[in-house]
Amino acid sequence: MKTLLSARTWLPSWIAGYDRGKAAQDAVAGIVVTILLVPQSLAYAMLAGLPAHVGMYASLLPLLAYAVLGSSMTLSVGPVAVASLMTAAAVTPLAVAGSADYVLLSMLLALIGGVVLLLLGVLRMGFVANLLSHPVISGFVTGSAVLIAIGQLKPLLGVPAKGDTALELLVSLVSHAGQLHLPTAILGVSSAAALWASRRFLAQGLRSMGLGAKTADIVPKLAPMVVVLVAIAAVAAFALDTGAGIAVVGVIPAGLPRLAVTMPTMPQLQALAVPAVMIALIGFVESVSVAQSLAIKRGERINPDAELRGLGAANLASALSGGFPVTGGFARSGVNFAAGARSPLAGVVAAALMALVLLGLTGLFERLPLAVLAATIIVAVVGLIDIATLRHAWHYDRADAVAWLVTAIGVLGLGVEAGVGLGVAMSIGTFLWRASRPHMAVVGRVGESEHFRNERRFSVRTYPGLLLLRVDESLFFANIPAVVRRIEEEIARLGDVRHLVLDLSSVGHIDLTAVEALQRLHSDLRERGIQMHLAEVRGPVMDRLKHTSLPGQLVNKPFLSLHEAIGLLAGEGSTPRLSVLPAVADGPDHSNRPKA
Repeated sequence: MKTLLSARTWLPSWIAGYDRGKAAQDAVAGIVVTILLVPQSLAYAMLAGLPAHVGMYASLLPLLAYAVLGSSMTLSVGPVAVASLMTAAAVTPLAVAGSADYVLLSMLLALIGGVVLLLLGVLRMGFVANLLSHPVISGFVTGSAVLIAIGQLKPLLGVPAKGDTALELLVSLVSHAGQLHLPTAILGVSSAAALWASRRFLAQGLRSMGLGAKTADIVPKLAPMVVVLVAIAAVAAFALDTGAGIAVVGVIPAGLPRLAVTMPTMPQLQALAVPAVMIALIGFVESVSVAQSLAIKRGERINPDAELRGLGAANLASALSGGFPVTGGFARSGVNFAAGARSPLAGVVAAALMALVLLGLTGLFERLPLAVLAATIIVAVVGLIDIATLRHAWHYDRADAVAWLVTAIGVLGLGVEAGVGLGVAMSIGTFLWRASRPHMAVVGRVGESEHFRNERRFSVRTYPGLLLLRVDESLFFANIPAVVRRIEEEIARLGDVRHLVLDLSSVGHIDLTAVEALQRLHSDLRERGIQMHLAEVRGPVMDRLKHTSLPGQLVNKPFLSLHEAIGLLAGEGSTPRLSVLPAVADGPDHSNRPKA
């Protein structure tokens, strides 16, 4: 008997079958990603309310852990904007931002989330990536991006604003507008403008100058490092920190992170469990989406179960090294892909280069202005605002559009946890609402064929005294009252019904409540002189029905097809055989007969 997880399951195939010819491409991609990763790690640590070096710690061991257990060839794992925002939202009520307790709680978030993801991966529950709909994720990310951008106006402009929601932040910013720090605002706004212009126009300009399309697309994404270095040089040259009062990052401890494991106390676990799981699951869904989109471009595949294990291990590694929750980043992964990464070795190279930065280059970033980091964050998250999904959903399915709006507005008005909670509740509510109102159609014969279609959509042939009704949804406690009600309405509409034939070809499951309702309906119709019949019952459904008294109560056994039902009940042609589904013995069916 196979063990739950074999060594082959744990170790991705790229390690054993690595092509050394790809090493140069992976090395170049690792270098390029590091140039983007350094300013991002500093910026997202600030967004999470953590010291800058914590972001660098979270960009080291997690890359190695994911390289061993993940399945994507190009996903770049590390701090991301949304997870950083959620970290701040979870920990800020519990500790002072930047304090030792705050750092500890952030690390515990990564620890708890990592354990949850790893367990889900061991249990092969990668399907949880499908539990959050795309509109809900899009609305959540969009709302979070707007909230992040508004929140970063404070360090960008040097305004002492406070607030947990977008409205509170905006009101506070306006009320403190008179305290705007002009040198900070000039530096921050000019940095944001430079980053936006590079993203908007640089690639096109480079292509018009004859640069290759691939290189022209990568260069603008490295603009944050250029802006960071220019800002550091300006602060050093003109003493803008001491002379003009521009806030800077400050001392960054040199050296690699110290490895340690701190287990949460029960009060800490109670306070952090829910946000940790939310951060982990949302990060997993985001990460899988990014990994899948990149894998499709090269005809590759990802394994959601391996992604759970890879991201779980990455978060455990982050917690072990004093970091905070991490996941796959869209911008970095896109750069990694465009730079030619062929395997997770590119992440290993990036981790090695980040280690070199921590060992000898941390002093370079100590005079980095916080306003420039804020500009980096704002320009990065603006690209996450996804109005296109809302527009598409509005035209295709208003319920999905409402779910998008509820989630986004919830994030902006109530905070990240409440926002995603509202979105999930909206999605589940919409699903239950739809399932409780199943589509049903009165069907008739198309011409002289054996095909039966909706009488409202096709020109079909119907039969006096015969009601053929197709149910296009599994039957369960929430929708069986609507089904019975529709049946009664159609019987009343036709007036002279002697036979009701329920086409169950689209019904994949019938729960006990629905069976009991059908039994009551059958008895009621029989008293009124109407016989109820079943047709095209699926094998698994019949396997369950044979354990009830319903099949035995019917005059005829379930018909193989509507054509067969018509042949008997409407008197067309010879009388067909009545038994269409043989008795099924308990246990699995190992015969070669076709399944209904």
